[in-house]
Amino acid sequence: MESFLFALKAVSPIILTVALGYILKKKNFMNETFVKAANKLVFRVFLPCMLFLNVYNISSLGDIDLGYVIYAVGAGLVIFGAGLPVVMMVSKQPQRRGVLWQSIYRSNYALIGIPLAESLFGSAGATVASLLSAFVVPSFNIFAVISLSTFRSDGGKPNLRGTVTGIAKNPLIHGILAGVLALCIRMLFVRGGIGFRLSDITPLFTVLEYMSRMATPMALLCLGAQFEFSAVAELRREIIFGVLMRTVFVPLLGLGTAYLFFRDVFGGAQFAAFVAVFATPVAVSSVPMTQEMDGDVVLAGQLVVWTTLASAVSVFFVSFLLKAAGVF
Repeated sequence: MESFLFALKAVSPIILTVALGYILKKKNFMNETFVKAANKLVFRVFLPCMLFLNVYNISSLGDIDLGYVIYAVGAGLVIFGAGLPVVMMVSKQPQRRGVLWQSIYRSNYALIGIPLAESLFGSAGATVASLLSAFVVPSFNIFAVISLSTFRSDGGKPNLRGTVTGIAKNPLIHGILAGVLALCIRMLFVRGGIGFRLSDITPLFTVLEYMSRMATPMALLCLGAQFEFSAVAELRREIIFGVLMRTVFVPLLGLGTAYLFFRDVFGGAQFAAFVAVFATPVAVSSVPMTQEMDGDVVLAGQLVVWTTLASAVSVFFVSFLLKAAGVF
């Protein structure tokens, strides 16, 4: 019951903020033009700032155990690859295929995953999950560029050069790389006994924090303003598929494999981080990214909302099973 209540508390602010965005749209506070501009701002400014700070605030890259990092990224790569033939069978529309493919592997790691890891295994779980984010979040975004570039809205064939260019130009990747660079510089300062930190430039660091804090609420409000209940009937097949993959099959694959083959290798803190990677709903950031890359934004929003609702139950069962197995 404790796990269920936590999952419910974790997803309820998301759903309420999405509902507020829906109400604001109905009250004509948020029209289509505003939402598109706001999503662009989230994708190009707010999210890069948030990812930069997430990486920069990691205590030290030297604390990372590469074993669980390799497993999480490797399992993510397998899930990413296995998702391609499946989505091609489920949908015939290119714009929907890319979005469905993205929904399979791209979890809401930063917003729900890290706090969830802390709830499951205390500060140790949060530490492991935070360190893992330096590797998992970039891989998610690279996979997303490939997914959305592969199935273009014009039906054209994938272009390797265009995909690589898309990855190189992705603002989220820029934010992560800038965070890694700043973190490495900070570590060099520590070794050299230099006391200066980026946070000492108070005005700059405060602005970064402001921008970071705006990413999630603005993305959720825009998601609500784009949400249409009337679209559920038309997208029912894709929604059911996406929810089942994200909240049932991926957790079973990612966590089940870890337990069957590596339960003597990984501890509770690592499994808490794996729950964050494999069992949380579709990332909110997938919606503005889908808009930027000309995918089916309506489907992307539907998948975020419905997987978030379903995760209140799925996270409870995942946590219950792992506790029953003695992992936590």
